[in-house]
Amino acid sequence: MTLSNLKICGITTRDTALFCAEAGVGALGAIFYAKSPRYVSPAQARALFEGLPPQVARVGVFVDRPADDLLAAAHDAALTTVQLHGEETVETALAVAAAGYRVIKVFRTSGARLLAEVQRWPATVGALVECGRGALPGGNGAAWDWADAAPLADLRPFAVAGGLTPDTLAKAARLSRAAAWDLSSGVELAPGVKDHEAIARVVAALRDCRRLPSTAIDSFDSGDSPRFWSKTTNPKHTL
Repeated sequence: MTLSNLKICGITTRDTALFCAEAGVGALGAIFYAKSPRYVSPAQARALFEGLPPQVARVGVFVDRPADDLLAAAHDAALTTVQLHGEETVETALAVAAAGYRVIKVFRTSGARLLAEVQRWPATVGALVECGRGALPGGNGAAWDWADAAPLADLRPFAVAGGLTPDTLAKAARLSRAAAWDLSSGVELAPGVKDHEAIARVVAALRDCRRLPSTAIDSFDSGDSPRFWSKTTNPKHTL
């Protein structure tokens, strides 16, 4: 069974993309931020994702790109989903959504401020919460108190990132009450070099958690539930 709300980000090789899809990962991310060691071009991302099962979301991560430039890259890469990882505006998100993409926005705060910031955005925009520490906009592997995000679960489903590894994922899922998960450096041998054994352990850990009825995993990532990383309908932009 595909874990539709598990995303492995920073994919740089075709072998890793195929391994993730076969292992049951539901979303794969490509980084379009040039300063990242995981950077790929739209053409490279298209080749990475080509021929993957249609249920696997193809996510592009962008940082403060103009909407027209962003949409051109998303089209060239044949993405289903656009992740906004900078200081983008609601207007940019709406323009991307109007073009047919699922939109995810990162929030780097917690507590009452997190609730206030998320409520400024349309409910159709997915919320990704992470710690916001490190040299890069994401993928720094910094652990944080995942419970600080938990109040958001009373408003809407959200994803969590930051410090997630095969050993911490179950705890993070329980404390954060998140409905989806985003891992990058926590499943790497080196920046941009994914550890397939670690990815397999993450998949196994989530499947074990789904057997526990008290977890958000079991209630959200079931076969008839909404999918966080992509739209519930067939994506407009396909390979």
